[in-house]
Amino acid sequence: MNLNQLTLPVTDMAKAKQFYLTLGAVLIVDTPHYVRFACQDESGNLGSSFSLSLMPASLASRAETQGVTLYFEHEALDVWVKELEAKGLVFEQQPQYQSYLWREAMLKDPAGNRIKLYWAGENRLNPPWRVVDSEAID
Repeated sequence: MNLNQLTLPVTDMAKAKQFYLTLGAVLIVDTPHYVRFACQDESGNLGSSFSLSLMPASLASRAETQGVTLYFEHEALDVWVKELEAKGLVFEQQPQYQSYLWREAMLKDPAGNRIKLYWAGENRLNPPWRVVDSEAID
């Protein structure tokens, strides 16, 4: 199984699109009501994708309370955050180490969706508390 994409609700497509372009996402579909981006790794390879879907402003507060958080991983997290601040993005949380062994920063997109920029390294898929495959246990 492979995660194809996530779709986030937005109320102002132009502002949201510019926000994700500023983060460094690569625009691959662009319509007035729906846009899709690909994520580019440090080598320039395109990988996962995510999209934005325009929704009526009357539903905006409902979408914000549903708890969606989008994570973007980057090894040079602190440098990336400084670059984004220089471009005008405002962070609610500066990079800091978390109890789950990730270093992360947090901001919100123009629609209020939580965005976490982080670096987890080996701990993303192999944390010390990882579940052990029961068939592998002797």
